[in-house]
Amino acid sequence: MSDQPSASMLHMPPETSHRDAHGWRISRSKSLAAGAVCWAGFAIIAWLVLTGRTGGLDELGLLAARTGDGGEFAGSRRLLEITRDTTALGGVFLRNLFALGAVAALLFLNLRREAVLFALTVIGGAIANNAVKGLVGRERPQIVPHLMEAGGESFPSGHSFNAAVIYIAMALAFAAISRRHSVRYTIIGAAMILSAMVAWSRVMLGVHFPSDAVAGWLGGAGWAFVASALFYRPAKVVAESG
Repeated sequence: MSDQPSASMLHMPPETSHRDAHGWRISRSKSLAAGAVCWAGFAIIAWLVLTGRTGGLDELGLLAARTGDGGEFAGSRRLLEITRDTTALGGVFLRNLFALGAVAALLFLNLRREAVLFALTVIGGAIANNAVKGLVGRERPQIVPHLMEAGGESFPSGHSFNAAVIYIAMALAFAAISRRHSVRYTIIGAAMILSAMVAWSRVMLGVHFPSDAVAGWLGGAGWAFVASALFYRPAKVVAESG
């Protein structure tokens, strides 16, 4: 019996079936489906907020991390420090610093398509978040003391929205390096968990209602997934024209 591999074995497809000059493609249909689910959740929460149906749950969520008549933080000083460090990951400075670093790294790795796609996603997400904030115009909660400075409209949480956009879009971009489904899903899942932690930190600090944070995360995650499909061809054209 011959030890030589058969012709059919030599032509077996890899775990991920398509790769071009810029990296492995993320499934467009899966991205659109994930985005649709997130946006459906966002729309439901937005409707509940606009019709005044989230008051009880919002108050309960804000009070869950507080104690005493003065609304002091219920956890230790170390937990409060961790919460503030976590929320900083969604702040303007750090999230944009990481975004710029990601673009530079993708260009260094010759993933021009992913770099352009990531940049378009981040810019579009920032515009979308600001537009929704202006339309809803919700004031920030005053139920508990704020444990850090925060200004502007409350819905949706900008930290939550933009953290989801940047970290999930970043994960989608760098996942293109790997041919393995398991690696890509792990990277994307880790980004989703990290951005969700940023969202919930806003509630623990008292500067957002839970509905602000959840809607912000869902809206940002939905944009990251949908943009990866909508901007794929334009990004590819730009990458291949340079």
